[in-house]
Amino acid sequence: MTDVVAGLTLTTFLAFCGAAVALILTPGPDTMYVLARGMQGRSAGVRSALGISTGVLVHTAAAALGLAALLRAAPTAYRLVKYAGALYLIYLGLSALRDDEFDPTVQTDAEGSFRRGVFVNALNPKVALFFLAFLPGFAGSGSGAELRMFLLGGTYAVLTALYLSGVAFASGQMSSMLASSRFSSGLNWLGGGVMVALGVGVAVE
Repeated sequence: MTDVVAGLTLTTFLAFCGAAVALILTPGPDTMYVLARGMQGRSAGVRSALGISTGVLVHTAAAALGLAALLRAAPTAYRLVKYAGALYLIYLGLSALRDDEFDPTVQTDAEGSFRRGVFVNALNPKVALFFLAFLPGFAGSGSGAELRMFLLGGTYAVLTALYLSGVAFASGQMSSMLASSRFSSGLNWLGGGVMVALGVGVAVE
């Protein structure tokens, strides 16, 4: 079989892509965040998607360097990261409710959307542990394992960016249709409420 990278066959790579797509399509905090941000506009939604994809690369690096294993081995560290991520999501939600951040009629900080997307993903310890379990199964061990993990993680990030950008465009289109209606305020409350609910869910899970 053709090697994509030494030790990683094309068949294994395609199997990874199939598994990655199935996982990416499963709704979670990342999808809900981009959906909510996309209500503010396509640019904010797409930048959020790219930020989350960058967060995927952070987890890839952590898995390749063995940092994610520390979270699994140290329950206290895991809880600290988990609560930090939960508090950040709740903070985003409350800020959105206060500042009408998800109201389609209000302009948003597109650069801030990217930065927040990175933190939403990077502060999720469950993603770190998932990558620790998921990537080595396809990358294998031995010489070049770290390079293969970076390749697979980069592929996962690209697939994530493509899917979440589609989510951003779809939610942006929806907000455009509702921007001039009485639903604008409701969309803002929905977006902020989603962030708060996600944060609470991460904290108590």
